Amino acid sequence: MPTTSRLLQLLSLLQRRRDWPGAVLADRLEISHRTVRRDIDRLREMGYRIEATMGPDGGYRMDAGSELPPLLFDDDQVVAMTVALQAATATGAGIEEAALRALTTIRQVMPSRLRHRMNAVEFSTLARPGGGPVDPVSPDVLIALSAAVRAREVLRFDYASVRADADGARPPRRVEPHHLIASDGRWYLVAWDLDVDDWRIFRADRISPRTPTGPRFPPRGVPGGDARAYVAARFKGSAEGDGWPCTGTVILHLSADAVRPFIGDGTVDAIDADRCRLTAGSWSWVALAASLCRFDAEIEVVGPAELTEAFAQLAVRTRAAATR
Repeated sequence: MPTTSRLLQLLSLLQRRRDWPGAVLADRLEISHRTVRRDIDRLREMGYRIEATMGPDGGYRMDAGSELPPLLFDDDQVVAMTVALQAATATGAGIEEAALRALTTIRQVMPSRLRHRMNAVEFSTLARPGGGPVDPVSPDVLIALSAAVRAREVLRFDYASVRADADGARPPRRVEPHHLIASDGRWYLVAWDLDVDDWRIFRADRISPRTPTGPRFPPRGVPGGDARAYVAARFKGSAEGDGWPCTGTVILHLSADAVRPFIGDGTVDAIDADRCRLTAGSWSWVALAASLCRFDAEIEVVGPAELTEAFAQLAVRTRAAATR
C-alpha cells in the first residue's frame, strides 16, 4: 500500500476510537509493528498529537482538543460529508446557508480528484407522506446516477423489479436521467424512459448502473417544471400538481388541539372547545374516509358529496367484515 494511503487509513482508525493497541493497528493495516511506529511519527510531524499508551498491549491514542492539522478524507468520507451537508439544507433547523457555505469551503480545499467526487453528488431532498424504511444505496451508485444527470448522458441500468425474460436475462433500462431525489431514507431517479416514451421514477437502491453511458441528450421539461413537486405529486397519487387528488372537509367532535398533532399536511380550525373543522386529502375518497375514522369521534361531512358517498361505501365494507 502506498505510504499516503496507509497514513490516511491509520489516521481514520485513530479517529474512530480512543485507544488502539499497536498489534491491532499492525494487523488491520497488514504492516509490521516497526512500520506502525514510523507512520505514527510521520503523523506527529504533520501536527497530529498522538500519545503512546502503556501496558501489556501498548498502543496509541489520538489526543483531543489540540489544534486541527490538515484534514485528510478518504473517498467514502467525502461522499458521506457531501450527502450530509446537502441534506442539511432541508432540515428546517435554520442551518441551510451555513451548510452550503461549509460545503463550498471544503470543496475549495479538496484535491482535484476528491473535488470531482464531491461535484458528482448532486440531489434534492423531499419529505414523503408516511415516511418509510431506510433503503441504503451504494455511494458508487449515487455518484454514477448523479454524474449521468449532470452530464446529460443516457443511462443504462439493471432494475430489480424488471421481470426476467425466457432465458433468465433482465433487459437493461435505457433512460434520460434528469434528477436525483432523496426522500425519508430512499433515493429516487426521475428520468425519461426511452423504451416506454414516458416519465418514470426509479428507486435508486434497485438500480445497478451499466457502463459506459450512452450519448448526450437535450434536457426535457419535467412535468410541472419542478422535479420535487412532480415526485411529491406521484407520492400522493396525483397526476396534476403537488396535491392530493381527493380533498374533503369534515367537522370532528374533538378539540382542535387534540386533532392537530395527527393531521399531517391537513388544516384544522377550532369551532368551539369540543369541535373543529378539518380539511385533509388522500389518494382516494374511501381512503380519506377511512383515515378520518381514526380519530374515533363523531364526524359531520361538510363536503364534497364524493366524501359522503365514500363513507357509505366504507360502512358497507366494514359491516360485511364484521359479519363474516
